[in-house]
Amino acid sequence: MKDSDQVIPAPGELLDLSDKVVLVTGGGRGIGAGIAARFAQAGADVVVSYLASEAGARQVVDKARALGRRAEAVRADIRRQEEAEALIAAIVDRFGGLDVLINNAGTYPLSSLMEMEISEWERVLDTNLRGVHLCTQAASRRMIRQVRGGAVVNIASIEAENPAPRHSHYNAAKGGVVMYTRAAALELGRHNIRVNAVSPGLVWCPGIGESWPDGVERYQRSAPLGRLVMPADVADACLFLASDAARSITGVNLRVDCGVGATPGY
Repeated sequence: MKDSDQVIPAPGELLDLSDKVVLVTGGGRGIGAGIAARFAQAGADVVVSYLASEAGARQVVDKARALGRRAEAVRADIRRQEEAEALIAAIVDRFGGLDVLINNAGTYPLSSLMEMEISEWERVLDTNLRGVHLCTQAASRRMIRQVRGGAVVNIASIEAENPAPRHSHYNAAKGGVVMYTRAAALELGRHNIRVNAVSPGLVWCPGIGESWPDGVERYQRSAPLGRLVMPADVADACLFLASDAARSITGVNLRVDCGVGATPGY
């Protein structure tokens, strides 16, 4: 196809994901729940996978169905290859295909480098990096068979570039996600599969102001926009990267941090 033959959607159609099937891993709470809700609002059918947050996943599904969307909650341990592959196969069987994968599932423990048990290191790397690969691999195989391609959005973190203390395992995993995103984009582009990442800053959640007041105050003071990131901010970045509005964007890491990354480090 020549560039001149490309059909460009009208502006009002760019963020319309009607008839698209979207999987959000770890979609039962927090950022994942917000992402799933936003895609449902954009017209997509939504599948949320969960490991422990079944009640939250069911609530996300109920809200999506209330909008007239098809929606399912599926339990899967995305650290295990057989479960990641079974998850994708179940989606294709029930919905007829898969258009968008949001690799959101992750864990965020605190542990000093010198005291960290190898089991905790492995758990964080397995969930936050291995799971991204396993789901991307399984989903991409299906997207290639569909011919029409698809989009993958990986939830990374600003800590991929700006490490935080007691997070060496998390920092390493998210740094790996960013590089994996670029590598996957390089290999999958010829199949019309776009792969991008979103790196949130400090995201608001209920009670964060009370549990970590000094951290919240420092972040707000450092951020040019003067506030925390909201779950909807991350969701909208994912929606953009998965949509036709980003049809020529692949291999990028989009920071959603209220500008913290722009502040001088001295």
